[in-house]
Amino acid sequence: MKKHLYLLVSLVFCLPAALAAQELLTLQEAIRISLENNYDIKLTRNTAAIASNNVNPANAGMLPVLTGDLSTGGGRQNTRQTPANGPDRVITGARSTNLAYGVNLGWTVFDGFSMFAAYGRLKELEKQGQVNIRATVITNIADVISTYYDIVRQEQLLSAADSTLDVSRMRQRIADNKLQLGRGSKLDVLTASVDYNADTSAYLQQKTALANTKVRLNQLLARDLQAQFEVDEKIEIDQTLVYTTLESLTEQQNPDIRNAFINRRIAELTLKEVRGQRYPTIAVNGGYERSRSTSPTGFNQRFQANGFTYGLTAGLNIFNGFLQRQNERNAKLDINNAQISLEKTRQDVKSLLLSAYQNYQNFIELVKLERRNVDLARQNLDITLEKYRLGSIPPLELREAQKNALDAVSRFVEIEYQAKIAEITLREISGSIDIQ
Repeated sequence: MKKHLYLLVSLVFCLPAALAAQELLTLQEAIRISLENNYDIKLTRNTAAIASNNVNPANAGMLPVLTGDLSTGGGRQNTRQTPANGPDRVITGARSTNLAYGVNLGWTVFDGFSMFAAYGRLKELEKQGQVNIRATVITNIADVISTYYDIVRQEQLLSAADSTLDVSRMRQRIADNKLQLGRGSKLDVLTASVDYNADTSAYLQQKTALANTKVRLNQLLARDLQAQFEVDEKIEIDQTLVYTTLESLTEQQNPDIRNAFINRRIAELTLKEVRGQRYPTIAVNGGYERSRSTSPTGFNQRFQANGFTYGLTAGLNIFNGFLQRQNERNAKLDINNAQISLEKTRQDVKSLLLSAYQNYQNFIELVKLERRNVDLARQNLDITLEKYRLGSIPPLELREAQKNALDAVSRFVEIEYQAKIAEITLREISGSIDIQ
């Protein structure tokens, strides 16, 4: 009898040993699988790779452009030429041809330093891609950790529900025995059966909740949704987090804040690009061409030429309807908006951090309180169950003690899980989740 009692109130709420065919999935292994398989991480990495590929001088307009050209054609005509003196000259099916080919070089050597600003902007976009990868990874790892410990919580609740079911089954057997001995009543047996059925329903519902949570973790790991596994049985909470340290890490590592910084830098570089349009544009060009043509009806029946070409072009925007001034004003407003967005993002993130830290501290204290409540509920159920066995208390009193014990266990498990979630949230906001 005591064996069933301690199953209910023990602080280690684990299910019976699982089948040997099921793997033991550690948290580190779950994170590793997620980093390899998760679809969101793969998509973000591909997007960042595109941004990285775009960082080259050619995209910024710094390099020359060399093209090769080829043109060819011809025709066939019937002609009649009437000279000033002499008879007409008639040619039927006169065939003419032309062929030209060569290479041309164009190179903008100065554009008001806009090309350098453009190159800097491409570098910032590359940095933003890396920040987005880290943000996606951090979010994914936080989801994996939260879901992993949710499975631990669900298994503890399932174990508690199973132990409660054992106590109800024992109570039903005691009621039957008392009725057979003439010391009980049919009403006690029926009441015990109703409570046992209610506990069975709660157990089955909890079992379904556990199965659904495992599906959710398999989804995050991007693997077979029906894969069966076990998890570690305990929730370890780091109680050493310090707000000032987290605040400093948040300023340096939070992806939202870092993205806001990069957006401001991009806006500043965009203004430099726009200002570059005030300066002249200077380009050099050159090339080599070879051409050949034939025309039996022309003055020269055959013509050939080859040689080099070169030149220098310059252009200056003198007036474009005040659009230059308008574009510069808009670019300055974009910088101002980026700065406001940075300040707002910093304020919002720090607000989330402070709220999460307050929750974290509160849950740490609640864990200690609920652990003491579980001890008290254990003692109360121990005494009540013994009295019921001796027949000195009615079934209702046992049921109340049983319910109080289950409630104490459920509260403890829930508060412990929420404390872990608060810890994970703090690490996610501060960007300090280990992503290795």
